[in-house]
Amino acid sequence: MSEAMARLDNTGMVKKRALEKGFDLVRITNADEFVIDREVAIARIAEGMMEGLPWYNHSRVERGTSPRQLLPNARSIICLGLNYFPGDLADQEPDGSTDGQPEKPPAAFAGKVARYARGRDYHRVMKRMMRELVADLSEGLEAPVSAHWYVDDGPMLDRAAAARSGLGWFGKNTNILTSELGSWVFLGQIITDLELEPDPPVKKSCGSCVRCIDACPTGAIVAPYVIDNVRCISYQTIENRGPIPVNLRPLMLDWVFGCDICQEVCPVNRKGQPTLEPQFGRGDLTVADLLEILEMTDARFVERFAGTPIMRAKRVGLQRNACVALGNLGERDSVPALALALATGETLVRGHAAWALGEIGGSEAECALNAALNSEADPEVQAEVSAALKSLSGVATQGQASPD
Repeated sequence: MSEAMARLDNTGMVKKRALEKGFDLVRITNADEFVIDREVAIARIAEGMMEGLPWYNHSRVERGTSPRQLLPNARSIICLGLNYFPGDLADQEPDGSTDGQPEKPPAAFAGKVARYARGRDYHRVMKRMMRELVADLSEGLEAPVSAHWYVDDGPMLDRAAAARSGLGWFGKNTNILTSELGSWVFLGQIITDLELEPDPPVKKSCGSCVRCIDACPTGAIVAPYVIDNVRCISYQTIENRGPIPVNLRPLMLDWVFGCDICQEVCPVNRKGQPTLEPQFGRGDLTVADLLEILEMTDARFVERFAGTPIMRAKRVGLQRNACVALGNLGERDSVPALALALATGETLVRGHAAWALGEIGGSEAECALNAALNSEADPEVQAEVSAALKSLSGVATQGQASPD
């Protein structure tokens, strides 16, 4: 058999076995360096667009755009896509029940969770599938296959590989859009020593559409294909371990973990189909009970979210996010829970609880803030309390000045 025929046969086997393993999409690209993508990534770092992610540096970009640094004998990259879209009603039975899952909280106390986080951590799911796929390929070829595999926690520039392989194309929100499933896909790459037939990139683009740019509440998509990381709700609710900037808090709406807005408005995502992977899409994670989050102990946090991406936020981070969401929802029935968080929570939580109380207002919120002003020892929380009281005072003054 000629080398060309062997390459085609091996490529067909790789794609067949990847689909049998449960992947929804599979494409191939070569192991050449990603020169242009490297230049773009380094430029984004220099422009400050990756602030807050110190691990995303020149060295990581250099490695992630040089496949043969990751696997010296690399010849091909197998690019994989796994659908995670739970479907808008995936958590409900036909009769509207939730099949024994906890009841959803009232809308006034419900925080939004990005769809990708509503199930088992995809890193574990995909890496197991990729490991098994490589084993299957070694068995099929009757020879060991040299390979390294990555999801988005490795150095590989996953979207660059997906675009070059024809798996999808870059959307203006920087997500990869696929013709079959939109952007509701997890991306994975297997760098291998197999000589495979590469697929061509797809000749598609977003054209003149700017819906994702217009819809982003924080203005994080500062230009087509450019994200200011610090302004992104996903960064603030997951990666940021400190206070959320005050100017961004009102813009974050009711999101407590991640954000799907730029994907929800994308016309390509109308093609989204419910995932067939049973480990994605727990019904009880469609929304988060903000009052429950504020009351959580470390043990309850682990019990509730173990094995899901939500663990990345940590309990304190999730409680901080819940305070911001409650402040934006503005429901006065949440004041007692926020007042308790202001009195007994960790420093980070107390500061954001004070902000939320200032946003909600009312005599009960003002009483809690005044009590904290007299008892709070942390200077940063003191500043948050003072700012919240000043905000309430300004609202009261405006009310007095308004005509009846």
